[in-house]
Amino acid sequence: MSEGVLVLLSVAALEALLSGDNAMVLAVMVRPLPPALRRKALLYGVLGAYLLRGLALLFAVYLVQLWWVQVLGGLYLLYLMRQHFRDQGAKAPPRAQAHGFWRVVLLLNLVDLAFAVDSILAVVAFSQEFLWVFLGVALGVLFIRLLAGSVVAWMEGHPGLERVAYALVGWAGFKLLLEGENALAHLLHRADLAFHLPKPLFWVGTLLILVGGGFLALRRHA
Repeated sequence: MSEGVLVLLSVAALEALLSGDNAMVLAVMVRPLPPALRRKALLYGVLGAYLLRGLALLFAVYLVQLWWVQVLGGLYLLYLMRQHFRDQGAKAPPRAQAHGFWRVVLLLNLVDLAFAVDSILAVVAFSQEFLWVFLGVALGVLFIRLLAGSVVAWMEGHPGLERVAYALVGWAGFKLLLEGENALAHLLHRADLAFHLPKPLFWVGTLLILVGGGFLALRRHA
């Protein structure tokens, strides 16, 4: 197997792992759309992700300066979680219609770019072969989008999982917010003000939300 193919497969796996939490976030964001528009929104999200990830790879040196993208993405995800749990027990909001479609697509790409800041820096450090790295990133993004569609269908059949999804959305938002603050602190040369969420702690929290919350949701559904 050639070195290029190994880089391709490794980067694709790395991108999928680093963005694994992205699938449930995307599922939550497209779920208010009518079923016919969800797949279309994810398709436009894929196209936007390829464009943004390609530009991010070309300008990876400057990517860390996009701290405000991470902060905005994190705040938006925390807002989504707050809105969902605040509205629990209230009348279910109506599905978003076609006029809200482009708003969802725009937000998909904003949040995807926020996640990209973390993952792109990692894959660029992994290899300097731009073509193979980009193809690997493209495969990873495609996997996440396909997984998001399956997550939406799973949530439709098991309504209790929606709370788990929004809890994970809030956790991911908290992570992005801290990463944005951390990047800003380093740009200002104030490392003493930097707050960092260790990767092991983030993944432990993610697993606890998915496994514990999923078990309770499925148990209640049963």
